[in-house]
Amino acid sequence: MPPMTTRAPWNRNERLGILNGWAIFLGDGFMSVAVVLTGFAARLGAPNWVIGLLPAIAGGGWMLPQLLVAARVRPLTHKLPVYRSAAVVRTGAYILMVLAAALLADRPALCLTLFILAMTVNALASGVSGLPFLEVVSKTVPSERRARFFGTRNLYGGLLAFGAGLLVRAILGSDLPFPLNYALILALGTVAFTFGYWVFGLVQEPADTPQDAQGTRAEIRAIPETLRDPHFRAFLTVRLLLAAASMSDPFLAVYALRELNYPVATLGTFVMALTGAAPLSNIVWQRVAERKGSRRIIRYATVFYGLAPLWALTVGLLHLPAWTYLIAFILTSTAAQGFNLGHTNHLLNIAPEHARSRYIGTLNTLVGAALFTPVLGGLLADRAGYGPVFVLSGVLCAVAWVWCGQLRRDA
Repeated sequence: MPPMTTRAPWNRNERLGILNGWAIFLGDGFMSVAVVLTGFAARLGAPNWVIGLLPAIAGGGWMLPQLLVAARVRPLTHKLPVYRSAAVVRTGAYILMVLAAALLADRPALCLTLFILAMTVNALASGVSGLPFLEVVSKTVPSERRARFFGTRNLYGGLLAFGAGLLVRAILGSDLPFPLNYALILALGTVAFTFGYWVFGLVQEPADTPQDAQGTRAEIRAIPETLRDPHFRAFLTVRLLLAAASMSDPFLAVYALRELNYPVATLGTFVMALTGAAPLSNIVWQRVAERKGSRRIIRYATVFYGLAPLWALTVGLLHLPAWTYLIAFILTSTAAQGFNLGHTNHLLNIAPEHARSRYIGTLNTLVGAALFTPVLGGLLADRAGYGPVFVLSGVLCAVAWVWCGQLRRDA
């Protein structure tokens, strides 16, 4: 009989990275932008365009600084100090969000202003920390162990986020009055995030070989050259269409609260649907990736993404049972997991090795600007209702599905 193979135990840096991931997933469960934060803004009476601004800030704020960060961190031998500095800023922003929710909810305009300011600072700081995080992981986790590393982070982190959804539902359904119920949820998320940042800051990062600084202007001047690649242009077009389709994301929860009159505690159930579907769908997507490639994953995920808002609208129009509305969040979560895997693999496969960082920075910066379309979705919802927003998102996904035919088949 052949000898049994055993997996090597996690080393210290890997354990810290996994623990960091579990804490981040837990924090995301408490502070889900698409559910909890938009629900809080809706409870304050925010107009739809302001609600649409929240996920736009979270997504776009993370992507927009990428070119600047890439230019700044390239010559540094150690990237972890940049991560630690950004983590301090992010923790301060979360604390400001908690205080605004707890103390200023009786002054909605001021509360929303400070809340959005804190979210903006946090999102930009997350964009600063994202690249150093990946650099440190690439140096401390061997390539042959990364799939298991991220799989362990995602699987058990998803279970923790599911538990956070249970707590969110319990808190919002308790006798704790508004806004203290939301302030407590935000405080729990802040504790989880802060612990995660602290843990990753303990990683022992090996030094890099110093590289020549090219500067932000050089990165920007290289964008036209990158756009001349037809495979990159096709992928960028798909990503921009999907970013535009995200205009309906923040209104799935708001539509349920404002139009379907679901109880506020249902937000916790929405979080559970989002987080519970993630680890299960991720297993399926990994098998699709191995058999069909990234292009097919993006196409399949686009179908799920387009069906989510259309299903939410169908539940409202046909007055279907409340539990059926969860399918919209399951579809959204399934699509998100597919995009996370398909987009990353496709980009890395089409980018030349010598220009990989430039491809990543260019794509993230351009798509980051397009992620502000939920603001336009909010303006449309204020004027015409949620139906046109949901339908338009579905149409944009259909166009993206067709355009996926232009993606490189072997990527």
